[in-house]
Amino acid sequence: MASPLLILTGVELEARALARALDLPRLPSFPFPAFGRPSIRIAPVGVGALLCESRWAALLDGLPHPLVVSAGVCGGLDPRLGVADLVIPERVLGPTGEFHALGSAAHRAAVARAGACAGLLVTTREVVSTPTAKAALHAASGAVAADMESAFILARAAASGCAALVVRAVSDPADESLPLELVRLVTPAGGLRLVRALALVGARPALVPRAVALRHRTHRALRAVAPALAALAA
Repeated sequence: MASPLLILTGVELEARALARALDLPRLPSFPFPAFGRPSIRIAPVGVGALLCESRWAALLDGLPHPLVVSAGVCGGLDPRLGVADLVIPERVLGPTGEFHALGSAAHRAAVARAGACAGLLVTTREVVSTPTAKAALHAASGAVAADMESAFILARAAASGCAALVVRAVSDPADESLPLELVRLVTPAGGLRLVRALALVGARPALVPRAVALRHRTHRALRAVAPALAALAA
């Protein structure tokens, strides 16, 4: 029998999209967005996993010894990775230089099933938003992709004695820029600043096509992540 799954994302959009793809209902007993069934649960823990610690006890309640999965999108650093390419890293480099090894049987099986890239992923404290910054980080770390949550989620899982994996897909490849005006529309808790978004549309209409394109790439990436998560739950 598969282990229970606790799937953690950075932002609400990721959690909601993956829950829809996996046909998981909203769990009304939680005071924050959470979705699931008895053996699988999905919830956001904020940008940079800011809310992971405060939500941890509630997320594990009724879900004994789960496999913890850091899931969602990532930024490509390796130019060979394109939109929606899966990254299931064997190691994750944290922002203070610590490494998290993930070479378990579950990891090897997930990589084999999905045909994913198993290279190093780096977790950063700030968004890596330009091709120049991505190239510099790739050269300095050797990482194939970057996110802002996985190292923190893995550290929390290890502290609780839980096995863990990272299942991410590229939403912005190495040659793509992320407009910081769009990045700042996401709250630290992972929600959308709707009023600011509407104001930005009025003030900077030229950003609308870029926002639409980013949303499209994000959903493409999440559609690539969902089958890998479904396989873990099977």
